[in-house]
Amino acid sequence: MTAVHQPTVRGESRWVTVRDRLTHAAPWIVLGVFAVVAGGWPIVAGEQTADFAQALRAPGDGTLLGTDHSGYDLGVRTAEGLRISLMIALACAVSATVLGVVVGVASVTAGGWFDAIVMRIVDAVNALPHLVVGVVIAAMWRGEPVAIIASIALTHWPAVARVVRAELLEATSAGWVETARLAGASRTFVATRHLLPSVSGQVLVAMTVLLPHAVWHETTLSFLGVGLSPDAASLGTLLGQARGDVLTGAWWTLAVPGVALIVTALACSGAAASLRRATLPPSGEVWR
Repeated sequence: MTAVHQPTVRGESRWVTVRDRLTHAAPWIVLGVFAVVAGGWPIVAGEQTADFAQALRAPGDGTLLGTDHSGYDLGVRTAEGLRISLMIALACAVSATVLGVVVGVASVTAGGWFDAIVMRIVDAVNALPHLVVGVVIAAMWRGEPVAIIASIALTHWPAVARVVRAELLEATSAGWVETARLAGASRTFVATRHLLPSVSGQVLVAMTVLLPHAVWHETTLSFLGVGLSPDAASLGTLLGQARGDVLTGAWWTLAVPGVALIVTALACSGAAASLRRATLPPSGEVWR
């Protein structure tokens, strides 16, 4: 019986070791991705112009990662797309986190019937299909980055609000919060000077966790044609344009931005896991 079970345990141990190493490496991958998108593609410099004579060249045929149907270097184009997608995703994550923190703090600070109403609103927003709501909002202002940011932020803040509320309820039961109130401190003073600092770690983790979600949502909206305009370089528009190119055999037009999207999302998720382990106590398993 022991001999049969032992390989499974060893396999699980190897997987845990690999997962931990990838989790520790994820922050460095994220930093590398941000460095690439912040400084542009480091190998090819200068402004690109369409050159249809160089269209759909395979990787290695004069270019490192090939060209798209307009003759643009696909490595440069993907770096530009990553820059735009990450900028929008970062704005979405920050907006959703700020909104969730404000709602969670206000709910706990006011308490009573206000807290009950806020929690019903949170449940209602969670019940909505996020992608459908995002498509509706983004389609109303098609091609506007603000519409994409609003569509993602307005559907992802409830998770942050729930975590903040749960942590603040635990903090308010502590003796030092009650002591501050008995000393005459107002609710606003207690919330800003005592409660908010106690959830700073959770807020940072929440924002990091939301980042890959925002990247996926922005890419999906642009891929469906309701996000950024097709002439804007983002991962979603690049993947959308690659649908026709793949049928002609130009597989790299889909593979290059697709791999960039997957690596970025997985690296952000791993960075969030590392940050969670570094800042939260073992009991903070709510973000799993």
